[in-house]
Amino acid sequence: MLHESILTVVGKTPLVKIRRISSNLDCNLYAKCEFLNPGGSIKDRIAVRMIEKAEKAGRIKPGDTLIEPTSGNTGIGMALAGAVKGYQIIITMPEKMSKEKQVILESLGAQIIRTPNEAAWDDPESHIGVAKNLVSKLPNAHILDQYGNPENPNSHYYGTGEEIIKDLDGKIDMLVIGAGTGGTVTGLAKRIKEVNPSCIVVAADPIGSILAGEGHVGPYKVEGIGYDFVPDVLDRKLVDVWVKTNDRQSFLLARSLMRDEGLLCGGSSGAAMSAALKEAVRLGPNQNCVVILPDGVRNYLSKFVDNKWMEENHFKDTIKYEGKVHDFIGAKKESKILTIDISTKIGEAVKIMREYGFSQLPVVKNESLVGMLHENDMLENLLTGKDFDADLAVNSFMRRSVQTVLMQTPLTVLQDILMSTDSVVVVSDTGKSEYIITKIDLVEWIMNIRPKGDNKVDHISDTLPLSFH
Repeated sequence: MLHESILTVVGKTPLVKIRRISSNLDCNLYAKCEFLNPGGSIKDRIAVRMIEKAEKAGRIKPGDTLIEPTSGNTGIGMALAGAVKGYQIIITMPEKMSKEKQVILESLGAQIIRTPNEAAWDDPESHIGVAKNLVSKLPNAHILDQYGNPENPNSHYYGTGEEIIKDLDGKIDMLVIGAGTGGTVTGLAKRIKEVNPSCIVVAADPIGSILAGEGHVGPYKVEGIGYDFVPDVLDRKLVDVWVKTNDRQSFLLARSLMRDEGLLCGGSSGAAMSAALKEAVRLGPNQNCVVILPDGVRNYLSKFVDNKWMEENHFKDTIKYEGKVHDFIGAKKESKILTIDISTKIGEAVKIMREYGFSQLPVVKNESLVGMLHENDMLENLLTGKDFDADLAVNSFMRRSVQTVLMQTPLTVLQDILMSTDSVVVVSDTGKSEYIITKIDLVEWIMNIRPKGDNKVDHISDTLPLSFH
């Protein structure tokens, strides 16, 4: 196929059916292979569109300097377009981003400025702050601003979304995307919900990011998703389910996609796929789940692709236990969960916890799980002198982000969740709390089913994440 330049090759990426790692699902699982774009990522789409729309509006012209704060992939897309169109490109990028990204940017003629990882987004030393300072000093310099530019989501509304709709005749029942700037989530969700309003949009957000609206800012190693602020282009109302993922889950799933499906994708692809494998259990036969795989393995050869790096960062393989949560519940003969209503007074909750020896209690509203009350949180409030009265309702102290699984969730999900948290609530399809499973429950179960002396690790676990609605 003949093209006038590499820029017309951007887009029209294949939609590939996932066959091996989706064996626990009844639905069809498809991967949108955005890592096959010329610059290696989905960000090629927004870079080309932002530049061409700015040219048409008369904002920029060849020879100008384009400055972009980025995790790397948008920068590569900008540098690719800049090389073809004749722009000077300056990229500001946090130190944590891979060396491979920097080398590729330099090979495309871009200038790179690294910024401290610990700098908050509004800090003058952050990649955004440094870019703003530069644009104020350099002549004919512009920031096209992927965080606020409407052409970011528009590139997916008019491009990526249309491609998916055409490939599946509009039959998209679930869409799973890693959340970064939010442009992909917003553009795709808006377009696909126009065709199928019942489509469930799932967004993966790494632990340490605040895009899901829960948790605290903290470090994480996966690149390209998550932020310490909510970008203007992200419309959170379009997301039906947020899934919190961690580095280990993301990297092991990305490696599994390479090993089992032949898809050479990056760590954020692993995050999105892990969220899909968890959430798509609710779909049935003949339903379709589409997962966006945003970038490729090229950027991470010295990171999660490397066995030594995985070992040094303690992202070890785990034994894979077959079955689903209902098998665990049946084997353990677990009793139904004890819950408290959201209107319960904190004093009454303490009495219940003491009577039954519980360290935590699920909180419900109209039988649906809305939070979890932990003894640690109550103790922290008391010791730090915060307002704590026995007559206050438990909703003042409960955690609203609850880690849940369904009865049909694979046990590989359960084991990975319990490696990073104390307990998991098993809920029904309607959201009603059914059981609670703790770490010690899993320890006891594994000890009972594993042959004595069997310490062999023979499979990388299909590690999956946590979600809340």
